[in-house]
Amino acid sequence: MIRTDVAVIGAGQAGLAMSACLSARGIDHVVIERARIAERWRNASWDSLRLLTPNWLNELPGWRDPQADPDAFMGKDAFVDHLTRYAAGIGAPVQTHNEVLALERIGSRYRITASRGTWESRAAVIATGHCQSPLLPPIATRLSPRIFQLTAAAYRRPDALPAGGVLVIGASASGIQIAEELHRSGRKVTLSVGRHTRLPRRYRGHDIFRWLDRLGMLDELPRDAAELERARQQPSLQLTGGSRRQMSLSALRDAGVRVVGRAASADATTMTFAGDLAATTADADERLKRLLERIDGSAASLGIQAAKPAPVASYVLDSPAAAIDFAGRGISTVIWATGYRRSYPWLALPVRDAHGEIAHEGGVTAAPGLYVMGLRWMRRRSSSFIAGTGRDAAELAQHVADYLERGRRIAA
Repeated sequence: MIRTDVAVIGAGQAGLAMSACLSARGIDHVVIERARIAERWRNASWDSLRLLTPNWLNELPGWRDPQADPDAFMGKDAFVDHLTRYAAGIGAPVQTHNEVLALERIGSRYRITASRGTWESRAAVIATGHCQSPLLPPIATRLSPRIFQLTAAAYRRPDALPAGGVLVIGASASGIQIAEELHRSGRKVTLSVGRHTRLPRRYRGHDIFRWLDRLGMLDELPRDAAELERARQQPSLQLTGGSRRQMSLSALRDAGVRVVGRAASADATTMTFAGDLAATTADADERLKRLLERIDGSAASLGIQAAKPAPVASYVLDSPAAAIDFAGRGISTVIWATGYRRSYPWLALPVRDAHGEIAHEGGVTAAPGLYVMGLRWMRRRSSSFIAGTGRDAAELAQHVADYLERGRRIAA
């Protein structure tokens, strides 16, 4: 049994940011990681993936790469290397290849039983993030075993798939990027679209995140969200990583990708789609229009040298396809880009809500000394962004320090 003040579970950006902030306060801690540092980035993303956020929005506490172009976009492998060097640079006490089997409270302490040891701590931080396990809708089980199915997390590159056409289900960041890559490789691609958030990569000469940042939108608090739970379930932004790349459903359709509505049901080798494509694209178009109007109305007061407003194509798509027969369309593969769920099978504490999510207030749970990191809209809109985890970690680390100090005073 090893004793420490704080046990951090997970060595992705959230866990490492928390480690940096705990170290800055002189708090003894351990970071327990089931595999390697940044494991999910290594093994749950496709080969050509680039971050959606520019480097200036990826800074973490206590470490900065002075050679990095702030406006560039890191590829997956570069970001894995970035996090690995970050862990070394801050001296993070990471225990790798050590899977957590149980987190429980014994008296006033937490006990973390892992595959290679047991720790006892006064506080614990769950930093396993928002994107843990791919979320598959029930209709996936109704397809014939002859159809090759995989999730966006399991997709690597076009030539790793069986020959034939591909149906990509989900048109947020992962789905739209995978669909484009497959189409460019020469595959016949059908893209099933549900609720999504449409954004231009650049607007009026600047990356869209520069505008969101200067408008204060990334700093909006949970209380600012009109419907917090809906905001937390919002699909990822319909963007690709890269300063010059623009992406839209209409561009994909014009290039030859077949765009259809939300996948509604399946029967062996047939998929039926909801007739909602016009409604979902109209909704995304209207929300985009409101955002661009807000940028235009604030550009002068924000002090940003901006190009003149250029029209962003407005579109509402419709699809005549109510159903697709896979054999008739030559579809051999279905890729599910339908989001993620959180899973805590090792968490033996009554802190989950009716949906299995950890209930918290800004990352602070009802269990004394238990915290969570890296979730959407946790403390602000940007909480699940890389830089956002750093800001959250600094605030929660102070909360941890105060909690530990209160415990010392009581013990004295």
